[in-house]
Amino acid sequence: MEKGIGMEKPEIQELPRIQDRMTFIYLEHCRISRDNGAITVKTKTGITNIPAAAISVLLFCPGTDVTHRAMELIGDAGVTVLWVGEHGVRYYAHGRALTNHSTLLLKQAQLVSNEKKHIQVARMMYQMRFPEEDVSTLTMQQLRGREGSRIRSLYREQSKKWNVEWNGRVYRPEDYQSGDSVNKALSSGNACLYGLAHAVICALGCSPGLGFVHVGHELAFAYDIADLYKAEITIPVAFEIAAENPDDIGSVTRRRVRDELKKGHILDRMVHDIKYLLAGEEQKEDYKSSLYLWDNVQGELEHGISYAEDGDGN
Repeated sequence: MEKGIGMEKPEIQELPRIQDRMTFIYLEHCRISRDNGAITVKTKTGITNIPAAAISVLLFCPGTDVTHRAMELIGDAGVTVLWVGEHGVRYYAHGRALTNHSTLLLKQAQLVSNEKKHIQVARMMYQMRFPEEDVSTLTMQQLRGREGSRIRSLYREQSKKWNVEWNGRVYRPEDYQSGDSVNKALSSGNACLYGLAHAVICALGCSPGLGFVHVGHELAFAYDIADLYKAEITIPVAFEIAAENPDDIGSVTRRRVRDELKKGHILDRMVHDIKYLLAGEEQKEDYKSSLYLWDNVQGELEHGISYAEDGDGN
């Protein structure tokens, strides 16, 4: 272990403790390298050292150059990296997952591929958003209608509270600047929430593309999870900042959202909520590296040993 700036590289069984880390860091127009266990960020104003093992997700935005040595450290520390567009509103690619086991991924695949279980998970998501209502018998169409009514009501409430004009959600990722203040703030805040949800999903070994409410997109499950917290975090923040009308609304929104994510323990809650949705009461904290051989009769068999019967092999 090298001595110097930063934190000790975590062992593999410690990596899924993503809830112990910071939420996200947004980087643009800088050069990223490393100094022992720290990521170094060089800008026009100087150099900042960031302990790699203390970060859950890095958002790499336009104007960001990163060295191979920095990526080695980021990979070893289990940091999720997202390459995004200006203001974080476009997703381009992401780096490695934080874990090396597939327990929750298998459960996710089983649930999403079974129609009855699929809708049960979707109802659980809506129940988490509307805890005072019984949604156990609602169809997906009814759930979407209930959600739309709730969100429109929330927009009206926030508009009245902050005296901010609201003419509806307008999202043009190719033309961020064309939006009004509250839509810009919503886009910037939601991008941060999507990034964090994506990081936690990958950290737990799940697929960001296997969604239950959203489907057909590589980030469908990330959108599902992010939606659980928009009414609490990004919507109120967006209207508050729109009322302040700062010059750099995107930057101010990202900082405010980061503060609210920390205050609301959202990273902790995402870890818990994903496990609850996919494993229910069966969730276990077993993150040992596990590789088995599949058998349709005997189930999981130990790998790395010979199963050749007498006379069948060497």
